[in-house]
Amino acid sequence: MIIFESPISGASTRSVNAEQLQRFARRAQKLAEVQGEVDILIAANKRLRVLNRRFRRKNRPTDVLSFPRPSGGDIAISAQIALDNARRYGHSLAIELKILVLHGMLHLAGYDHESDNGRMARAESRLRSQLKLPASLIDRTQPRDKAPQAKPPAAQSAKAAKNHHKPSATKIAKTRRKPASTKRATSFRRRSDA
Repeated sequence: MIIFESPISGASTRSVNAEQLQRFARRAQKLAEVQGEVDILIAANKRLRVLNRRFRRKNRPTDVLSFPRPSGGDIAISAQIALDNARRYGHSLAIELKILVLHGMLHLAGYDHESDNGRMARAESRLRSQLKLPASLIDRTQPRDKAPQAKPPAAQSAKAAKNHHKPSATKIAKTRRKPASTKRATSFRRRSDA
């Protein structure tokens, strides 16, 4: 499910078709091999800042956050950052949202570009090509001359818990305010249904 928390300031209402974005999300989920239900929140910087501070202890908005669950997960995307990036890279807001959805899906699938020696970057590049998307988020943010260095497997697993886009299940569980009223509820739905 795609949830637009508020209108995207500075963007035409026709620039993003929710049904098309939902179809894309399902296709990206299948290609990334993420099982279960995935909810995607597209919100203002203020909301992403709150989530980023709460789960990563970073008091600033970020482009995309992923919250894995045993089956599926949640993705939060900053509408403002997506719009700024779309303008900066010369493509539509819809394309930028798709890039961020794909990036979030890969985190839900267990990838971690901070510690996986380029494994996520390669998967994102392959899927981006299949989905006919321009440069991936990792490609845009990683310096061209910086090649990932090999790390022993033990170091990889230790660093996985520090993934800046993917808060640990323990952190998520500790910060829940009240039990969900349904069998499966997301942090997005609980707050917006209240």
